[in-house]
Amino acid sequence: MADRQFKPLIGRVARHALVAVVCSLGTAAPALADTLVVQGSTTFSRRVMEPYEAAIEAASGHELTVIPNKSTPGLIALMEGRAHLAMISASLSSEIDALKKVMPGLAFDRLRAFPIVMTRVAIAVHRSNPVRKLPLNEVARVLSGDVKNWNALGWRDQPVRIVLVGGGGGVTTVIETELLAGKPVTTPNVIYVRTPVQLVQVVEQEAGALGFSQLALLKQRELPELVTDKPIEQVLSLVTFGEPTAAMLSVINAAKSLSEKEM
Repeated sequence: MADRQFKPLIGRVARHALVAVVCSLGTAAPALADTLVVQGSTTFSRRVMEPYEAAIEAASGHELTVIPNKSTPGLIALMEGRAHLAMISASLSSEIDALKKVMPGLAFDRLRAFPIVMTRVAIAVHRSNPVRKLPLNEVARVLSGDVKNWNALGWRDQPVRIVLVGGGGGVTTVIETELLAGKPVTTPNVIYVRTPVQLVQVVEQEAGALGFSQLALLKQRELPELVTDKPIEQVLSLVTFGEPTAAMLSVINAAKSLSEKEM
């Protein structure tokens, strides 16, 4: 049995008919048993849970209640006992650094990360913007405020409007860690939104936008991507508070196996 019991907090993420994928893992799927609450990164949920939730349940033998609400809220829920597993979309160390700023003094040393799959951060621009390539050092200069106008990047006289998901999003944490040495975005021209879907909607409407998005959302909305000389990658992980139980470990292993098959 799971070590704690939970009531479902929101409606279940829609399931798809993917149980057949489990057969390729080479093990028989046990009967469904305990319900585990999995909470956190929307990037993780979109990349792993939305396509594979039913198959993960079948392979692990445990039902899941999936709550996508960003990495930081997921870790807080885990540490407060409202989730069995947290989904994060940046390194655990960078997520802890961000969490310490708002909730210092917690038992961060008890958090255990289990990498599941890698994904790439996409940089979206408005359809009218002809700029399609920039080196990462130029992107970093925009984020730091050294470059504020598109005319310095090969386009017209138009302010660059950075669009980011606020409130503990994993993409924002990766951007700050990889491009700004852990410092926050300091350009004054920032638009913070609540969700990744809102982010791509803003980029669609704002001609000067430079949005840091989930790659899947960018492709879904057919937004132009700004290509960089090096990829910005995210590690998507499941996190436990303390060592995982057998039930948690079975979910972790199933998620990793299923995700790796699609790489």
